[in-house]
Amino acid sequence: MRVLLVEDDETLAAGIARALRAENFAVDVAVNGEDGGHLGATELYDAAVLDLGLPLRDGLSVLRDWRAAGRDLPVLILTARDGWSEKVAGFKAGADDYLVKPFRVEEVIMRLRALVRRAAGHAAALVTCGPLVFDAQLGTFELDGLPLKLTAFEWRVLSTLMLRREVVVERTDLIERVYEGDADVDSNSVEVIIGRLRRKIGATLIETVRGRGYRLTAGT
Repeated sequence: MRVLLVEDDETLAAGIARALRAENFAVDVAVNGEDGGHLGATELYDAAVLDLGLPLRDGLSVLRDWRAAGRDLPVLILTARDGWSEKVAGFKAGADDYLVKPFRVEEVIMRLRALVRRAAGHAAALVTCGPLVFDAQLGTFELDGLPLKLTAFEWRVLSTLMLRREVVVERTDLIERVYEGDADVDSNSVEVIIGRLRRKIGATLIETVRGRGYRLTAGT
């Protein structure tokens, strides 16, 4: 899962990004509304965390432009503005959730997971595919009832496939969701990760769709 974090307090942004990466998220950080707006409009993200009081462009105008352009990524507003009118304005602009500073970063993580899960069409936290179970709220995997240990890259690929089980996920889609914007991506990196996952969960659960990408399937 890849998240866009738009926050002008660089110390706070670094702390949030560090916590998200520790939970296997890929994170791109923008410290002003102009850069954040551009990234959200041109890059693929599973969700965005957006401050309102940003330099160059305020968060509400950034969000309105995303929605006007048809960008439907889930957006969690993170702001010190706690008045009812500010919250109403945020939701009218297209926010999916609203969290007031100060906050616990664990709550940011839990809210983001819920937003991503619901955006993928899953009302319940537990997502299953054959012997594989993904707790999308806690971010944990089990295989045949036992905990599954994954690297951050493996987790990002498998969670993306799991939330879209039985649907072909384009290879380019996976690359964009696995790596941060400044990453140097090797041409066969996704194939390497898929190979490692097949060794961990079995060769038949991840199906290669030639010329397109991959599908997680429980078979028939």
